[in-house]
Amino acid sequence: MLKSNAQLLILLFFSVFVNGQSSPDFNILADKAFQKLYQNPDDCISYSQSLLISDQSIEHKIVLQNIISQAYAMKGDYVQSVNILSQKENGEKESFSYFMQMFGDYNLADQYQNLDLYNQSQEIISNLLSDNKLFNKSENPKIKITIAKLYQLQALNFGINRNYVSALENLDKSDQFINDKNEENKIIGTENKIFRSSYLMRQNKLEDSRKLLEKTIYNINNQENNTFLYALAYENLSRYFFLKEDYNSSIQNLEKGLLKIENIPYDGLKIKIYESLAKSYLALHNDEKYHYYNKLYIDLKTKLDSNTKEGIRYIVKLVENHQSQNLEFQEQNESKKFWTLTSIILLIIISLISYFLIATRRNKDLKKQLDFFEKQKKWEQTIHITVPKTEEPIIIVDKIIEKDSNKISKEKEDEILQKLEEWEHTDRYLNKNMSLSMLSAQMGVNTKYLSEVINTTKGKNFNGYINELRINHIAHLLKTDCTYLNYKVSYLAEFSGFSSHSAFTTVFKSVTGMSPNVYIQEISKNRAS
Repeated sequence: MLKSNAQLLILLFFSVFVNGQSSPDFNILADKAFQKLYQNPDDCISYSQSLLISDQSIEHKIVLQNIISQAYAMKGDYVQSVNILSQKENGEKESFSYFMQMFGDYNLADQYQNLDLYNQSQEIISNLLSDNKLFNKSENPKIKITIAKLYQLQALNFGINRNYVSALENLDKSDQFINDKNEENKIIGTENKIFRSSYLMRQNKLEDSRKLLEKTIYNINNQENNTFLYALAYENLSRYFFLKEDYNSSIQNLEKGLLKIENIPYDGLKIKIYESLAKSYLALHNDEKYHYYNKLYIDLKTKLDSNTKEGIRYIVKLVENHQSQNLEFQEQNESKKFWTLTSIILLIIISLISYFLIATRRNKDLKKQLDFFEKQKKWEQTIHITVPKTEEPIIIVDKIIEKDSNKISKEKEDEILQKLEEWEHTDRYLNKNMSLSMLSAQMGVNTKYLSEVINTTKGKNFNGYINELRINHIAHLLKTDCTYLNYKVSYLAEFSGFSSHSAFTTVFKSVTGMSPNVYIQEISKNRAS
């Protein structure tokens, strides 16, 4: 370690005197830092921080801070990840190069995605990719690889929303800006292959996905140590075998991936492996192994969920600290961009305040929710909720809207309903921390307006709306996937996003008209007959 650091300092000393601020040696050092990101995040942080100490270039510091921030995000430390990016160098916006302005917005989009604020991330990336100036400068290697990363981020945003066609299209575009000249390009290219295989699998193209993964794993094994990519590839391959109901092979692939990162703090990836191992062992009726990995999963998820909440609070500070660097940096619209950024700041602050207010009233809301659901008839739909057609309850709501029409316009209501419909096709309502303020943050919608639309068009309050989505989701899985019939009710409750077994049972009965156990028995009888 001492020898390595000494060599690094000598190289930096030589670089400063020979080449000044724009030494090509920095590209080599930064590429090595990026490579370490996929080998061990702690080593990456230590190495990159040593570079920061010796480098006086603001542009270089921004690149290194981004790498360090990504390392903390891979560890699941989102608070520190946001903190690192908040440590911007002093200087006027006019003195920043185009790359520095563009790269700053890329960093913000990356942070929003880490914190599950996918709509904000998607909006920033769309604005960046719509700028012709960006592509006019794409011959610049550092701008070119950043464009590749932007398309990759956008692919992930589309994937979260189950728009797999658009996700694959963006991965193809990302590949167009990748070459084999350095490790960063190679790593991004390998990630794209793994993500592509995942989306092919979700399109039920299982064999195409498997072939791509096996080829990718072979290439990873022939490259220099890329621990994270190795584990990520095997985690994805395990899903193929799980869908084939070959649970033993699924476990073998998961254990290969876990073995590589067991002593490395890739918590974001570990949580996926723990959850998949728990599901596979449960399917094999191995209760001991199931409880072991399920406990690891729950403990780590609790830690990461808490860190995500703190990260959202910190990103408000990050946006406040960079009001002068708008998300859309077109020189002709400086005034408009300032107010756009200011509006985003206010929206995030209002959403966070609303979130904590709602959290303190959860017990009262739960009681109201249960009282409301007792009056409902059995809902026979499956997963997706559609906007109710005009019926007697809606007529009453329409009158209320006419009476107080100044609260929200018809156009705004239609826009919110469209966003709700798209969101309902995801499974993010299974997140037990999902709240009205978090949903409004993800959608970029005013909390008050969102609440009003849910109440008037869905015929229920936010808790009732979310819980009904969850129950219909798990009821659909019980009908269509026999594996879930073997799960314990406590696991079904956890999987559905409920905080307790009793809450799940109560809401399940109010929606379906029977308890979970009775419902499972009926499904089993129908399958047997």
